[in-house]
Formats: sequence, structure tokens, C-alpha cells
Amino acid sequence: MKTVEEIKAAIDAAVPGAGVEIVPNPSVSAQHSLRLAPEAAVAVATFLRDDAELSLDFLSNATGVDWPDKEVAEKVKVTRLVIKTVDGVETTAEETVEETQKHVVPGCLEAVYHLFSVAKGHGPVVIRMKTVNRSDQVQLPSLTPVWRSAEFQEREIFDLFGIVFSGHPDLRRLLMWEEFKDHPMRRDYVEPDDFEYEPTAHDDVLKRAEAHRSREQGSGIRDQERGVEAAQ
Repeated sequence: MKTVEEIKAAIDAAVPGAGVEIVPNPSVSAQHSLRLAPEAAVAVATFLRDDAELSLDFLSNATGVDWPDKEVAEKVKVTRLVIKTVDGVETTAEETVEETQKHVVPGCLEAVYHLFSVAKGHGPVVIRMKTVNRSDQVQLPSLTPVWRSAEFQEREIFDLFGIVFSGHPDLRRLLMWEEFKDHPMRRDYVEPDDFEYEPTAHDDVLKRAEAHRSREQGSGIRDQERGVEAAQ
């Protein structure tokens, strides 16, 4: 089977302007992946499926990844002018110092697909796409038209991570109900405080549900007392 470098070269030759980049995996497995530019992803996916040598005809699984904003600190060398006094005479000289600078790397959402070839008996080849951000630009092209097995898996990613797959034939929640707000696999997801919709035998959840119910009842009693006072 071709290396990721060879696959990238084949994609670049077949799909001009594909914008594919190699994402190295530093682990022992060294299972490097290919990040596709969303605007060319469907064309690249079609090539990977139809190419005679690769014949990646089976999408085994797709999943989402949430990358929150990250603060990064790095050391940089900065040259600045300093005033020095030598024998009572002030002179200006350049001085190079090392400073630690911090900046925020914007977060994004990512869809990751593992491809195999049933016909050739090789794989996996890992491809991925990332959104512009985690808020209002979370669209990616659906790969369901290329691999039908992506349909339910992209629905799951949409449900749990919030990636909107354009061109998907039936994009709706898969695990949560339609009225559910938020996406449970986001790293900043906050669990709801009301568990009435999900009866459970777990003691810690029951305690939280009872505390929630007590607050609601206390609020109702106070409302009734205010109503009586107003009537008097």
C-alpha cells in the first residue's frame, strides 16, 4: 500500500488545488493522516474510492473531535534599543533578549474518517476535515454521497459535536431528541440540572434530581406566599 506521502502526491496530481496536508502522528503507531480542504473534499474522496491502486471502497468509521481554544506560550528573541551610560556618556545600543509570548490558537471541530479497501485488502487511510471555528462556521461537506456508510455516522457527529454536513441526505439528530439543546461531546458541555426526563437508579443522579426538585418546590412556595400578601 502507498505511504501517505505517495497518496498525497497522487491526490495532488488527480485533483488540482486539492489543498491536502499531512498530519503527522507522533505515537508509536505512526498512523499519519491527510487533512482535506473542505471545498475539494468530495472530489478527493471520490478519487480515493475510484483510483485503481487505492480502491478505498469501505468507510469503516467516522468520528468527531472538539478542539477548544488553546493558549500557547512560546519563547521568542526580541531585539530592542537600550540606552547605556559608559564613562558618563549615554549611548544607544541594540540588545537581544528572550521573551515568553502568549497567544490563543482558535478552536475548531474536526471530522475524522477511516478508510479501507475490501477489494485490495489494505488500509486504513485516515482523512480528516476541520471547521473554521466552533461557533458559527461549523459546516463541512458530507461524504455520504461517496461512502453510504457515512450517513448515520455523520448524523451522530452532527448530534454530539455540532458539525453541520452540507449535502447530507437526512441530517438530523441520531441519539438525542430533536428539541435537545447543545452537543454532549463538546468539551465545554454542561450537564443539565433537571433529570426528570431520564429516570435512573444511580444515587448521585437521584440526589441531584431531588435537590433540583426541592429548589423548584421552594420557589413555588415563595410565589404562593407573595400571592397571598398581594391579595391582602
